[in-house]
Amino acid sequence: MKTVRIFIAVLFCGLGTIVYSQAKKPTIMVVPSDVWCNQNGYMTTYDNQGTQVKVPNYKEALQSDADLLLVISKINELMQERGFPLKNLESSLKTLENQAAEDAVLTSKSGAEVAESPIDKLKQVAKADIWMQLTWTVSKTGPKKTVTFILQGLDAYTDKQVAGASGAGQPSFSSEVPVLLVEAVLAHIDNFNAQLQSHFDDMAANGREVALRIRVWDSFDGDLESEYDGSELRDIIEDWVAGNTVNQRFSTTDATEKIMLFEQVRIPLYNDKNRALDTRGWAVGLQRMLRDKYQIEAKLMMKGLGQAQLVLGEK
Repeated sequence: MKTVRIFIAVLFCGLGTIVYSQAKKPTIMVVPSDVWCNQNGYMTTYDNQGTQVKVPNYKEALQSDADLLLVISKINELMQERGFPLKNLESSLKTLENQAAEDAVLTSKSGAEVAESPIDKLKQVAKADIWMQLTWTVSKTGPKKTVTFILQGLDAYTDKQVAGASGAGQPSFSSEVPVLLVEAVLAHIDNFNAQLQSHFDDMAANGREVALRIRVWDSFDGDLESEYDGSELRDIIEDWVAGNTVNQRFSTTDATEKIMLFEQVRIPLYNDKNRALDTRGWAVGLQRMLRDKYQIEAKLMMKGLGQAQLVLGEK
């Protein structure tokens, strides 16, 4: 009997190990930080509705800096060895170029505009859960080199930092920056990955954090205080958000007759068909409900992966 109990205990431990090893991990994409790109002259400017905004030019950086390509490759290897799914920056940029026919500005039939930054477009293509931003500097003391680095794990949907590591490697006579950097990162990578996994586990349990904005076109016959079936439209929308979030977790930051803003909205990682659910796919549910039940057309617009905007009245 004792032998049987021991066998069962070992069996359950084994099953636990298998389940843990099969736990989903966040998808990663390694990119140079804004600071590194700016310091090395790899920035570009785009027009955001009349305002000039500077963003990293990853394509130029990859084509011009061989060390960057090697560094990303080395960090990718470290993450892959630890079981993290990867999205390659260079491949994602090529995919983005193949979608060059996509308009840089979305317009409604009435001519209203919304701009999407080049980085937002890249995030839409890559769809990584976490962006690993890497900054490093090389200092020299005689023939020796020392690499200092900062590694930041940013949630691609909210741009919030969810993991971090920094440090310096041992002085070395090696002339290869990627080798020096990997040596410096190795001492910190497992703790960094534990932070990433903890964040992803929280998302699995409590939902992914996104934001939703509701607005109305001037052509809309009514506003968010208009009544449908005895309820104000803004209450109908809020009820839908409550019914389609994890544990009804969200904050109604603003609610007037013209605008609503929902922040800290926790949406499921997967839909009822066990398919990955992103902010757009989630917001489409509200768009369809308004159309099918109340005959209200709405245009859905995205800013990056984590911000959806529905403008009511027309597409």
